[in-house]
Amino acid sequence: MNSKESTVYDCTIIQLPQVNAEGGNITAINNLTEVPFETKRVYYLYDVPGGEARGGHGHKELQQLIVAASGSFDLIIFDGKIKKTFSLNRSNIGVYMPAGLWRELDNFSSGSICLVLASLEYSEGDYIRDYREYLNYKK
Repeated sequence: MNSKESTVYDCTIIQLPQVNAEGGNITAINNLTEVPFETKRVYYLYDVPGGEARGGHGHKELQQLIVAASGSFDLIIFDGKIKKTFSLNRSNIGVYMPAGLWRELDNFSSGSICLVLASLEYSEGDYIRDYREYLNYKK
């Protein structure tokens, strides 16, 4: 799919496998199985003050799987026309986000951790950090 054509409807909620045990649960995430792309980079956001927002940008090529590893936050996705919000608060639920969408992370609970699996290594050239530039990109 061309990233200029992606929409919020291309985002999908992915139920990650969960193994329950008396001593706690475990979720394993495998390339090209639970994640619809090969993971090239993993990063996580933490110590975000409660109620703060992060991540107002888009990507030209990067795909992502975003998970609330701990706590909760809202993932707000915009495709240039439609805005959709996913409230993430379970560590075995992720949102797949294709390239070409604007995203913001908002409403972090205290102590939350946002885990991101990315399809590419970091490249500043892939980012669209200016909202007007993003809208022009989607035209």
